[in-house]
Amino acid sequence: MELYLIRHGQTDWNKEGRLQGSIDIELNENGKEMAVAAGKRLENIFFNKIYSSPLSRAFTTAKLIRGNKNTEIIIDERLKEVSFGCMEGESYEKWTAPDSPYRYFFSQTETDKYFPPEGGESLVDLCARTKAFIQEEIEPQCHSAERIMIVAHGALLASVMCYLDNHGISNFWGDGLRKNCQETVYAFDSATGTWHRK
Repeated sequence: MELYLIRHGQTDWNKEGRLQGSIDIELNENGKEMAVAAGKRLENIFFNKIYSSPLSRAFTTAKLIRGNKNTEIIIDERLKEVSFGCMEGESYEKWTAPDSPYRYFFSQTETDKYFPPEGGESLVDLCARTKAFIQEEIEPQCHSAERIMIVAHGALLASVMCYLDNHGISNFWGDGLRKNCQETVYAFDSATGTWHRK
């Protein structure tokens, strides 16, 4: 079974460099065009199912990628982006400043030092819910589904990849934040119960 991970298209907050976690921000026109282009890239690839975050920027991306096909799109709350609590909408510049208490969030080697702001979600909790989603929802379909797509968010997909690539939170971002509408492909080996990137 193959698994395609796709980040949503661009929003105005992406363009402005603002944090958008669990707040619901729509795609902008460029984001919609990105999703349509992704759909054209993938139009000859068959997907048994598409799973999407409930947030509109991901769900709209999923619908635009699907196009006129009748592939089922399933919304799952576990695919919602990490919450930044009281810091939702803050600028990346302020978030990553040397004196910011949240500066470790985008660290390549010290993400395990990140503590969420008031009302926010920890990376440990994020990774726990995405691991549960993959183990409970995706892996049991390894013999019945040929290919599945997940359309979600930057940090959410990074947490999924923590599980698929089998690395810890200190290396949360792996080889970096996925770009808008970028696809990353994995294959599941049912004999060993492991994933590998294609």
